[in-house]
Amino acid sequence: MTAKSFGRAVLAGAVAGTALLGLAGSASASDTADYIGDGYANNSQAVWCVQHLINDVARNNNRATIDEDRIWGPQTKDQVLWFQAFVHVQPDGIVGPFTGDNILYRGDQKYGGKSGSCFAYVPSDSGLFE
Repeated sequence: MTAKSFGRAVLAGAVAGTALLGLAGSASASDTADYIGDGYANNSQAVWCVQHLINDVARNNNRATIDEDRIWGPQTKDQVLWFQAFVHVQPDGIVGPFTGDNILYRGDQKYGGKSGSCFAYVPSDSGLFE
């Protein structure tokens, strides 16, 4: 193999590897969902998903639930803060990718997980599903 052929082979391998890495990273996350919390647009379906999935965890841990009213407010924020402390995530009251991943992973699997209807609404990319 000539040096020129070897160089082309290395370049082709690098391009193929980069393409595969790009595909692998995008397939594992709901990275199109917006953050949920104070200062964000707060899609009503996304808020309901957060309320419902965290209520499921709360019920399983003898904590009071909140209304699943699709409205981001103080009760929902308090429930998110409790959940974040419960799963050892820095409590900030915002549902970003890491909190969202924990919510999807731990909540009612009819709506959570990768195949539940809430996956498209709750931000998730921390890797709990990998």
